[in-house]
Amino acid sequence: MTFPYDPKDTPVMSAPALLHTLFSYRAWANDELLERMEGFDAERDKEARHAAIRLMNHCHVVDQIFAAHLVGMKHEFSSDNTAETPTLQELRAAMGKLDRWYLRYVETLTPALLAERLPFDFTDGDKGFMSREEMLAHVVTHGGYHRGEIGRLMRQQSVTLPWDTFAVYLHQAEPSRRLQEA
Repeated sequence: MTFPYDPKDTPVMSAPALLHTLFSYRAWANDELLERMEGFDAERDKEARHAAIRLMNHCHVVDQIFAAHLVGMKHEFSSDNTAETPTLQELRAAMGKLDRWYLRYVETLTPALLAERLPFDFTDGDKGFMSREEMLAHVVTHGGYHRGEIGRLMRQQSVTLPWDTFAVYLHQAEPSRRLQEA
């Protein structure tokens, strides 16, 4: 395989910079997906739409749980989802707000803080330890997994899918990344 550039000339990205990029991508992907979920027909796709909202609400609850872990606070959840299902609009607003919180939070982290292992309680009562970096990686990958599940539901209902890939995000966020033909 031939590369159009020498990989050794590519600057190395620090963990804080990578996390900021990943959380920017995550906010973009969440918003894109939630917008496209409006394409579910409220009657025809009722079950799939409800399942998709429940999955995104689960992601939001887990994101809140890990935000509490990251700052050493107790969270209010005894489960990884809520009994009530929010409206899509309520969920989109709440997720957008938390996405912005995570973006501000990752900007405050030093390598030492990222490496710090924090104790926490799972919703089932088990105890655990993870570094902040591991928790943040979990939040990013967990959301991607469930956005993929929702994508399958959308495809089954012929709802237009968003382009939920990191590469697409990077090239939309920074069009200068596109290689220009000489």
